[in-house]
Amino acid sequence: MPATRLIPRRVAKPWGRDDIGPLFDAGGERIGEIWFELPAGSPEPALLVKYLFTSEALSVQVHPDDAQARAAGARQGKEEAWVILDAEDDAVIGLGLEQRVSPDRLRAAALDGSIEDLIDWKAIAPGDHFHVTPGTIHAIGGGLTLIEVQQYADITYRLYDYGRPRDLHLDEAMTCANAGPYLAANLRTPIAVGIDRLVDGPKFVLIDAHSEDFGALPQLGAHGPIWFIPIDGGGTVGAGRWQPGECWLLDDIADLATLGGAGRALIAWATR
Repeated sequence: MPATRLIPRRVAKPWGRDDIGPLFDAGGERIGEIWFELPAGSPEPALLVKYLFTSEALSVQVHPDDAQARAAGARQGKEEAWVILDAEDDAVIGLGLEQRVSPDRLRAAALDGSIEDLIDWKAIAPGDHFHVTPGTIHAIGGGLTLIEVQQYADITYRLYDYGRPRDLHLDEAMTCANAGPYLAANLRTPIAVGIDRLVDGPKFVLIDAHSEDFGALPQLGAHGPIWFIPIDGGGTVGAGRWQPGECWLLDDIADLATLGGAGRALIAWATR
């Protein structure tokens, strides 16, 4: 199949929302995430695409890199990127610490809650994007809707969770946490008019494309399976039709030419 529409799966979270429309129906639950998955029995893909909906802050957490994850028995680590779709006026995201601290100071702050005062909280607006490399201490705040593209891994180490009754993973987190500032520039690199590169490796590439004709996209340098994530507009993909709130997996770069229609979409692929 040159194009597969991935299956959305709702994931309830204590920090989620019951008002996740108009693209999705919460079904009366507090939905925090929508995961887009291949049919059961399919090989595990390289990347995972999610929507996130937050009413409260997520835990302060960190993810391991590939080597650290494999040492813990996982297949790979978790590098991720966020594209902000909607944000309340006071919405923030925590990325890194305001200044470097010692491991002992970080552990003590995670235990007594003063880690909230160490984190660099950044004001957020729709259109912002962030590349979160493994080891980055981070916390997504409330009042946000965003798309997350990540390595296909469900490996998270919680440093702090605002008193919620969930386990922390301080020992594991301390082995991979970068207890200092977040330094990524998060630039938009133009490829063509309306088409920008947001992330350029090391684990995946992420493109933000506004196009009047997706079938005529310029050379993106893509290879292997390609994730097509429509944000607005509509059109065709192979013999099917795409619309916002979906995620399609294309077999390779040649299948980009089967796209039709106009709008905005994220396009991602794993690096080799």
